[in-house]
Amino acid sequence: MGLIRAIVSATTSTLGDQFKEFVTCPSIEKDVLIQRGVLNHGKGNRNPSPGVISNGSGIVVPQGMAMMIIENGEIKEFTAESGTYTFDTSSEPSIFTGPLGEGIINTFKTIGKRFTYGGQAAKDQRVYYVNLLNIVGNKFGSPQPKKITDEKYGMLEVTFFGEYAFKVVDPILLVNSVIGANPKDSVSYEEIIGTQLQTKFVEKLTQAITVVMRKHKVSFGDIGLYNTDISDEMNVCLDEDWKQKYGLEITDVAIGDINLTDESMVKVNKVDEAAIFSNKNLQSGLMASASADALRNASSNANGAMMGFMGMNMASGAAGAMMNAANQGSDVPGYNPGNEQPEMGTLFGNQTAPTENKEVKYCSNCGQVVTGNFCGNCGTKVEK
Repeated sequence: MGLIRAIVSATTSTLGDQFKEFVTCPSIEKDVLIQRGVLNHGKGNRNPSPGVISNGSGIVVPQGMAMMIIENGEIKEFTAESGTYTFDTSSEPSIFTGPLGEGIINTFKTIGKRFTYGGQAAKDQRVYYVNLLNIVGNKFGSPQPKKITDEKYGMLEVTFFGEYAFKVVDPILLVNSVIGANPKDSVSYEEIIGTQLQTKFVEKLTQAITVVMRKHKVSFGDIGLYNTDISDEMNVCLDEDWKQKYGLEITDVAIGDINLTDESMVKVNKVDEAAIFSNKNLQSGLMASASADALRNASSNANGAMMGFMGMNMASGAAGAMMNAANQGSDVPGYNPGNEQPEMGTLFGNQTAPTENKEVKYCSNCGQVVTGNFCGNCGTKVEK
């Protein structure tokens, strides 16, 4: 029993008349993975038998489809190459692997060509077509928050959604897993994937996201740039549940959005704030901005601008002490209030530049050199 490529010269409308039976694949929806072929009896077969494909019958295999002939639960023929074939019971079995390669032959040998049919007639021949096209637009989402490990933020809880695509890479394995004691004429991907495999998909996707983040040292916000890596990792994670059992493979994963829970958002904000204050350059920038705001507020102080500047300098001294403590042990220059803040008495009043003969004044409180009427370090008024 084998398949022989038919030489087709007739038009489509009369093609079936050349064979005793003519098997075709009906039009199917994009989400149908397995479809039983339609057996049309040609004019040459005047006494057709139900469930029997006569010797010399024609079988059409469309593009993007694999075809297999099953007789009493045993695979007799398989091909993934498009074209028209003649069913020849006198020839040896032939396996046309088509674009699927040697893996199909190995599967054919491994399962022993046997399926499980129950209560079938003594002679039952069926033709099944398997959709090999890329099945796209399959939505996924995490109904409950999932935990991922972020290199920067640690353990986070996120929700995510998007779409994925997959295809059948082993039709024999798929049919062997799905077609059972009560074979159906049509099987959709929803019937195969179902709730169980969808749940498994989300669980493995959470694992794949964490692995890709760790491998590329990226944070959760940039994970959408690594869809190809996630797809590859998904096939590793789902190998036992999808590929080895059903012959399915993920071809693409597109994460539409990934969102933090409220608790994780608080955690991320705290880490970001801590990172800002650990950066010496950002420290100086923040303090310079705060100083500019303090100058504006001091000039409009209700008790007079001078009192405002006195308070500002006192606060600046305390802030500078904290920044200097943080900067100790670092070779990166940090914030220095003595360099950043103007001295008291230099913004207002008619101060003259000190000369070599002018008496140097010291603060009676802290001992710092004073060039104005108030100490620039502690704000103490200096007696003339």
